[in-house]
Amino acid sequence: MIDGRKPEWAEENSSFASSIKKGLEMTSSLNYSAPTRFVKRNKNEFNAQYLNLEVGVLEGSRTHLGKAITLIESNSEKHFEMAQKLLQNLMPHTGKSIRIGISGVPGAGKSTFIEAIGTYLCSKGHKVAVLAVDPSSSVTGGSILGDKTRMEELAKNQSAFIRPSPSEGTLGGVHRKTRETMLLCEAAGYDIILVETVGVGQSEAIVRGMVDYFLLLALTGAGDELQGMKKGIMELVDGVIINKADGDNKPLAIKTKEEFNRILHFLQPATKGWNTAAFTCSAQTGEGIPELWTIIQQFVEKTKETGVFQERRRLQVKEWMQTLLKEHLNKTFFQNPSVKTNMPRLENEVMSGSKTVSVAVMEAFNFYLDSLKK
Repeated sequence: MIDGRKPEWAEENSSFASSIKKGLEMTSSLNYSAPTRFVKRNKNEFNAQYLNLEVGVLEGSRTHLGKAITLIESNSEKHFEMAQKLLQNLMPHTGKSIRIGISGVPGAGKSTFIEAIGTYLCSKGHKVAVLAVDPSSSVTGGSILGDKTRMEELAKNQSAFIRPSPSEGTLGGVHRKTRETMLLCEAAGYDIILVETVGVGQSEAIVRGMVDYFLLLALTGAGDELQGMKKGIMELVDGVIINKADGDNKPLAIKTKEEFNRILHFLQPATKGWNTAAFTCSAQTGEGIPELWTIIQQFVEKTKETGVFQERRRLQVKEWMQTLLKEHLNKTFFQNPSVKTNMPRLENEVMSGSKTVSVAVMEAFNFYLDSLKK
């Protein structure tokens, strides 16, 4: 603008392809100088959210169940009280499911098998929850959590719920909150709980301590691997399934089943009054899946008649309590200020060889016990 007059080129002219219009005026509603403030939720809003979560789980909402499990798995201390209150309120609605643990060597087809049996059970009117645990990296602590994508068809089924969780370094191929997660799933109305575990070996005793029926998936041609496993997991399982028994592989699967049964004959059964046996199935074709479910039903019926089922559940709760006590004692010990202060010195003395490990351990405990007296 020159001397308050518009330049000639700014005048509206029909010969121009475009013309300059008056711009938008800025309003004073935007205050860029005002700092952004975090609005803390009030107590009533927090309680309403908690109540909504509890109701949602009882109504069988998969969304609310997923949020409840996230709350249970949280490492935050501020979430612990809320999570335990939620679990306590849901306890009367738990305990009515059949808990099945599934383990096996890598490549045995656990995910394919779980999808096959899960889909079959859903078709029979059951509600199936799958708790799939992926190993966490010892370096980064991360997990792939790809089980849900490997069970694509089952994940679409409205009667199924799949929850992948990281092991977070927990031995036994389970998450440290798997027991509590199972209770949440039961409260949500899932009557079949399938726990897919990480790895195979002696540490699977942890899984044995939280399920009713423990199943091992094996490959054909076990050979030397069978000999290495027989004093480990095979003493803990209630059934062995030789998967991939289809096509040209079927005769070999039958032979492997016979090998397992010969070994199982000399081992003490994992469950009193039940003879562990090996069977064949094909997760691809579905052959053997209905027969396996019949066997599991027979197992539940027989163990309930003899009282073994109920006694195992009671002992599992006792074992769970002892496990949590050990975890709490371990956490309390290492977070003790006196222990934290003296531990680096004790570790250096052990590494340098100036002090034996046993003496260092006793000194560490003395620091802890002395701090409690103050």
